Amino acid sequence: MAAVLVGQFHARDAEGRVYSVHEFQESDPAQGDLAGSAPTTTYKLAIGDRVEKLEGDEFKLIQSGTILVRESQTTLAS
Repeated sequence: MAAVLVGQFHARDAEGRVYSVHEFQESDPAQGDLAGSAPTTTYKLAIGDRVEKLEGDEFKLIQSGTILVRESQTTLAS
């Protein structure tokens, strides 16, 4: 399975701390072009902690359960 960085953005917790979140698309080359094998989007902090997407602009840090809200501006990877 290969992961490609497709973007990054900042998110804030309830106390105003800012987190840098990286957005990856993962695909499994072993699956080939089979129907239903669309890339999966995953999220991680810049320091490596896993992030789960909730609804809309809300995310949750897996390790601590901290809820983050995505800021409006996104930077796309080039």
